[in-house]
Amino acid sequence: MKLTNKYLCMALIAILALTSANVPKTTTVFIIGDSTAANKKIDGGKQERGWGMVLQGFFSEEIYVENHAVNGRSTKSFIDEGRWDVVLSRIKPGDYVIIQFGHNDEKPQPERHTDAGTTFDANLTKFVEETREKGGIPILMSPVVRRNFHIKAEEQADDEALRDSKFHFEEENSDTLVDTHGAYRFSARNVAAETQCVYVDANKITHDIEQSFGVEGSRKLHMWFKPGEHPSMPEGRQDNTHYSVFGAHVVASALSKALAEKIPQLAKSLRDYDYIVASNGTGNYMTVEDALQDIPSGIMTKILVLEGSFKKPVVPSDKKVEFVFPEGKGFVN
Repeated sequence: MKLTNKYLCMALIAILALTSANVPKTTTVFIIGDSTAANKKIDGGKQERGWGMVLQGFFSEEIYVENHAVNGRSTKSFIDEGRWDVVLSRIKPGDYVIIQFGHNDEKPQPERHTDAGTTFDANLTKFVEETREKGGIPILMSPVVRRNFHIKAEEQADDEALRDSKFHFEEENSDTLVDTHGAYRFSARNVAAETQCVYVDANKITHDIEQSFGVEGSRKLHMWFKPGEHPSMPEGRQDNTHYSVFGAHVVASALSKALAEKIPQLAKSLRDYDYIVASNGTGNYMTVEDALQDIPSGIMTKILVLEGSFKKPVVPSDKKVEFVFPEGKGFVN
């Protein structure tokens, strides 16, 4: 009987070992924040993207990005609406939580407003401490910049209203990007120092990106479209807060590298492709053909096919391409 039990135990251990070997060993990176990071609708060819929406393309399959950032939310409204409770319930030991707020905590509406140095910092601290209680690893980020080349920032009560803005040519009066966040851009840094939390200065990173593109070039990073330039916006749009497909890709690439510098575990899964195809809008191309059209002639180029079902395309003879797929995926027949 004892011998039977011994072999039974050995068999169970072997079964468990085989079962666990088949379970995907993924680490989840949760994102909480506002519209600058949030997932966006893509129906009708919509062009707005959040940097968090496209972050998955910069990490291999060992990392799963779960984006909970939502348009218009502050730390206060994210908590009050129960959104933080949802994320908290999903965190498992070893997961990461990227925390980036500020754009809407600055707003005067009582349902969103917090004060830098007091209530804003207290909410950031709450996210950090409760993440750790679940065995997760918090990452604090300062808010990304707005594109503001005005010595005195334009009055804008609500970034969300920018989606209804129409194109009108603006005369910038500064060659240097001017801050719009004030003390809010320092809160994540201060809380990170107090709590010994990983900190990424997304404000500086995006400031340097905007500045490097210059006054005119930086418009391409954002939802700047002239009337008739894109069918989804017949009257155009002029929005210095929210990112275009191109802008989200540039920012996500820079932030992924910054995360990898701070966290060696994430660095192991870092990847960087200029051409990422995903039919759900999480890449910078919706189809393989769109990506093929843009790649340069005569230069070996890798195209990551992140999501979607595509038939193998005919590659022009002047282009050298290697297609890269997530494990177990490929072109369909």
